[in-house]
Amino acid sequence: MPEGFVFVSEARAQEYRPQHVRGGDLVFTCWGTIGQVGIVPEDGPYPEYIISNKQLKLRVDRTIADPRFCFYYFASPRYAEYIRNRGIGGAVPGINLGILKSLVIALPSIDVQGRAADFLTAYDDLIENNRRRMALLEEAARQLYREWFVRLRFPGYEHTAISDGVPDGRERMPFENALILQRGFDLPVQDREEGDFPVVGSRGIVGFHSRSKVRGPGVVTGRSGSLGDVHFIPHDFWPLNTALWVKEFKRVSPFFGMFLMRELDLKQYNGGASVPTLDRKAVHRIEVLVPPQRMIRAFDEVVRPLVDQISCLELLAKKLLVARDLLLPRLMSGEIVV
Repeated sequence: MPEGFVFVSEARAQEYRPQHVRGGDLVFTCWGTIGQVGIVPEDGPYPEYIISNKQLKLRVDRTIADPRFCFYYFASPRYAEYIRNRGIGGAVPGINLGILKSLVIALPSIDVQGRAADFLTAYDDLIENNRRRMALLEEAARQLYREWFVRLRFPGYEHTAISDGVPDGRERMPFENALILQRGFDLPVQDREEGDFPVVGSRGIVGFHSRSKVRGPGVVTGRSGSLGDVHFIPHDFWPLNTALWVKEFKRVSPFFGMFLMRELDLKQYNGGASVPTLDRKAVHRIEVLVPPQRMIRAFDEVVRPLVDQISCLELLAKKLLVARDLLLPRLMSGEIVV
């Protein structure tokens, strides 16, 4: 049974008939974070679903509109911003059914819509395939780290003495004795110039710039907004001020440091109130267990090919996403004919 679903009885479901959606329906967030839109997959595990009272549905007339074309149209950055500007409410912005019905969409012929949607779907399929491959590689690398350094079944463990849960050769020390974190740098979107250097925020690569600020390889985690994700950046990059980057690898390698930070569950060190903020000083005080250099080097040799593949796939996925978003408005407007 698919995970993430909540189920109700058939009788209860009938009480929410207006909230039923099926394959091809568009779903808009109507309160809180507005401007977001999704499409119910045609090949989903169930014929119908029930949306919440914080969502609105749109069912297109398939004789004149392709649901995928409409999804890409409404999901484009320009149109998402247009929807946000139509929002009502103060502290909690929202849209209602009247606003949704008033939205205007330019529709070319149904054949052109289908070809444009096919073109964009091909990009999304490539991006999704890359993400699946990345997830498999990341899980393999994570399990190797846990096998060696959490479950302590590293090469030669059978012949290693362990005292108070610490194998010989390992040291307990504050995090800052192994790694030093530093806040990133401002770089507003309007100041970014086309280039090949990744711009990294709290959620990972968010764009590219003509210049870098930090030499790679590096490790970055969220400082403000989104906490807990840890990203390995193989090349020179620009960390944003919403992120923390490892300024100095004092006792560990970048590969080992990335997995060490992921195991710490950094989001628990939130020091913010309304906006989640990682407390760098609290992280620096965490006690960590550092293995000898020879073991770190052995781990790096095994995990390097996996991390290199992940980094290449992530970079490719981001560039595909950028290319798709550049094509999106031109396809939607008919400037590019497919």
